Amino acid sequence: MEWELRSAEPADVDAIAELRATVMRPDLERLGRFDEHRVRRRLRDSFSPQHTSVIVADGAFAGCVTVRPAESGQWLEHFYLAPEAQGRGLGSAVLRTLLDRADADGVFVRLNVLQGSAARRLYERHGFTTEVQDPIDIYMVRRPGTAAALGT
Repeated sequence: MEWELRSAEPADVDAIAELRATVMRPDLERLGRFDEHRVRRRLRDSFSPQHTSVIVADGAFAGCVTVRPAESGQWLEHFYLAPEAQGRGLGSAVLRTLLDRADADGVFVRLNVLQGSAARRLYERHGFTTEVQDPIDIYMVRRPGTAAALGT
């Protein structure tokens, strides 16, 4: 699969909000937290085109990811892949690219993932460890240089 990251534009917000609602629905429903309007509004309220990339695979919109600078490194947020793009190695390829950049900058990367989400395994394979968790979220961190230690 051919893929690339392109800078997000303000006009991408609706497609990204819809993708978020689609991808997060099963986990949010399982946790009793799905709200048809809130799931989209939360993305729209926090959308940061200057820190967001659109994932284009085989010429089509396949997802998005936000890497926001933070005091203690970077926050990886809004990493969503369209259902038809999942399970094909695209998520790992995108994540590896982003983490290679973070390693080159020598910075920590943090994220949170919903309890019970399959995405947690992806993050653990790429060196993220749990910092703290609550009944809804798991907050994870990845220290710089972890890829070399993992042999990835």
